[in-house]
Amino acid sequence: MVKVAAVVPAAGRGARMGVKTKKQYLLLEGIPVVGRVLKVISDSPVVQSIILVTSPGEEAYCRTAIVERLGIPKIAAIVPGGNERQESVYNGLLALSSDTGIVIVHDGARPLLSPEGLAAVVDAAVNHGAATLAVPVKDTVKLAGEGGFVAGTLPRDRIWLTQTPQAFRYSLILEAHQRALETKQSGTDDAGLVELLGIPVKIVAGSYENLKITTNEDLIIASAIIRAREEQKKRKL
Repeated sequence: MVKVAAVVPAAGRGARMGVKTKKQYLLLEGIPVVGRVLKVISDSPVVQSIILVTSPGEEAYCRTAIVERLGIPKIAAIVPGGNERQESVYNGLLALSSDTGIVIVHDGARPLLSPEGLAAVVDAAVNHGAATLAVPVKDTVKLAGEGGFVAGTLPRDRIWLTQTPQAFRYSLILEAHQRALETKQSGTDDAGLVELLGIPVKIVAGSYENLKITTNEDLIIASAIIRAREEQKKRKL
């Protein structure tokens, strides 16, 4: 059986939220955002261990206020991140044991991932080497040109909005990060670094509920989704 580990980068500043508390530590229906992320991943039978990446100096806080308070197992290490997300993920990858087969990378500010989506992206990575959750765009997408005028309309049926979790063979994602470091290349997600190696990344259909907490509006929407999920569970009992 392949060993699956997760790297959760949660070292972001969350400046767009306009509050002092970092977005990953904001309470979402009584639980910190990153705490909800860790609970879902830890509850998954697919994942054996988790590396949490935090801002330098916040490791002890995360262990006591989140991991221990919520009783989250499977945390193999809490490591300091870097100035950018790419550096933080790389630090997390270096903390994994060498016998790791598949690595999941999931944003610490994306708390509504589903167990089904998590399992599906891991299965795709086992079969294809690299995979990402994504959803089709709902709106028509325009390419902007000079002066703020439309330069073209992109084919909507081929455009997907990328999410996390993304999953990779450990050796592949480690090589992608090391190559990016050597060549001073950067990407907005880890799949992009794998693409730079010329390796195809499998798209796995995700959920529109799997949003990333970036603004105050996102927090309101996430709260509504959680309440709706809980109400649905009650009706099934």
